[in-house]
Amino acid sequence: MKFKLALFATALTTALTLGTSAFAQTKWDLPAAYPASNFHTENLVQFAADVDKATAGKLKITVHANAALFKAPEIKRAVQQGQAQAGEILLVNFENENPLFGLDGVPFLATGYADSMKLYRASKPALEKMFAAQNIRLLYTVAWPPQGIYANRTINSAADMKGLKWRAYSPATAKIAELVGAQPVTVQAAELSQALATGVVDSYMSSGSTGYDSKTYEHIKNWYNTQAWLPKNAVIVNAAAFNALDKPTQDAVLKAAADAESRGWKLSEEKNGWYVDQLKAKGMNIIQPSAQLSADLKKVGDTMLNEWLAKAGADGKAVVDAYRK
Repeated sequence: MKFKLALFATALTTALTLGTSAFAQTKWDLPAAYPASNFHTENLVQFAADVDKATAGKLKITVHANAALFKAPEIKRAVQQGQAQAGEILLVNFENENPLFGLDGVPFLATGYADSMKLYRASKPALEKMFAAQNIRLLYTVAWPPQGIYANRTINSAADMKGLKWRAYSPATAKIAELVGAQPVTVQAAELSQALATGVVDSYMSSGSTGYDSKTYEHIKNWYNTQAWLPKNAVIVNAAAFNALDKPTQDAVLKAAADAESRGWKLSEEKNGWYVDQLKAKGMNIIQPSAQLSADLKKVGDTMLNEWLAKAGADGKAVVDAYRK
């Protein structure tokens, strides 16, 4: 009798263990560099909620906004090494690692949402191949609104940008500074407000979104709507962490990612006009660039594209050719 009871107890323990493991909850951390109020972060939170719902709570993703867990330049490595299971990165930040990361930071190559999406589709296979070699899987991307120039100085030509203390947050923005004679200062998004307040920088190139989030209007009064480029954020996941999920959970993540990509691009375009209106309401002058400034910046873009093609080689040329078809 005792033997039978022991067998029953063992069987019950095994059944309970298997049952628990079958419904075990997986938890992921997802660091992001932007404030909780930013549309990218709001989209991330919705993505996490969609995954939670689709998996009935089996996969829980915690979004850590505003560089609270890792600073912007650290997030990719954290995901690659498994310190965080997923993360959101700005692709252009990693151009020094591989030129393909910097393609959407080349000025005036893709200046609107339709062209930016076309460029993304042309470059996506190459991006995915690069990430795969680094133990990373690309989940989705979302474009930032078009980039303009924040400065108190009147800028009618590139010559007027000489000597500006220019916020550089990527190799491309540092290169623009070099080509126009500005002084590049590396400042990440989470540190921008303080850098403006203390005079570390007095100008930069970014979207209306960044200007609004950082309250740039408290320090700078002009935004030149140059429509220079639309850099993309990418949401990435550690490949081993993704592969460890069961097939239904993987499918739920990919479906939520596809939805987040569609929603995010649409939201970016809708918010673009809203952000510019908010800047205007806060007293900022929204200025269309002069013909001379546009022509000068186009030359900067042409120079940077030629340099990019030289660095990116055959793979880069193939992507640009596919985009221009």
